[in-house]
Amino acid sequence: MPEPESDVLRALALVLLLFAWWITAHFAATTTLPSPLVVFLTIVAEARSGTLFLHLGATLGRVILAFTLAMTVGGVLGYLMGRVKRIDHFADPLLIVLLNLPALVVIVLAYVWAGLTETAAIAAIAITKLPTAVVTLREGTRALDPALDDMARVFAMPRGMRLRHVILPQLAPFLAAATRSGLSLVWKIVLVAELLGRPNGVGFQIGVAFQLFDMARLFAYSLSFAALVFLLETLLVQPLEAHSRRWRLHAA
Repeated sequence: MPEPESDVLRALALVLLLFAWWITAHFAATTTLPSPLVVFLTIVAEARSGTLFLHLGATLGRVILAFTLAMTVGGVLGYLMGRVKRIDHFADPLLIVLLNLPALVVIVLAYVWAGLTETAAIAAIAITKLPTAVVTLREGTRALDPALDDMARVFAMPRGMRLRHVILPQLAPFLAAATRSGLSLVWKIVLVAELLGRPNGVGFQIGVAFQLFDMARLFAYSLSFAALVFLLETLLVQPLEAHSRRWRLHAA
């Protein structure tokens, strides 16, 4: 859990950011930079109509599906590449290609090949996130302590017990790192996928607001989405990272 002092500093940073926004909006044109009050009233109006929650829910669902798929496949592949050299040598060129392939290209190709479907969007997002998960988990697997593996073999530990008590505790910090970097990447890619080819979601709404030059609506959906990400970061990702570091602290 965060310390009280860190909570105060985080709140202070948000207050300063809000104050700077208010001051800047006071001197800027309303059509260019709406004030915090105007954006807040827009958020309230969208929430009352139910539209805000509908689009936030659609985006969150895509994030969860794509992230789960990418982490599952990427975790297994990264572990195998870290353990088996032949698999690593075979898959490494493909991994390099995926790491350097722009997300926009992957999304466009998915839509061209599979159509403007939900499956194409989820697959494109997962493929874009996949290589970062593979790289992180591969490095984590390479860092596993061989002495602990030898101990597990000497005591003839079953594979399930070895995975739970020997391998996963060592991989926990890498899983936490992959989770944080993965979520931050997936959020961004989902908005692009929605902007290009989905009929709902925060990215779709941002695209509509851009076309209408409705800055209040654009800010309303952008900030609502940012608040959701901040909430998940605080309640899920940070506790996960803190828990993953406990094993290292006790081992030391």
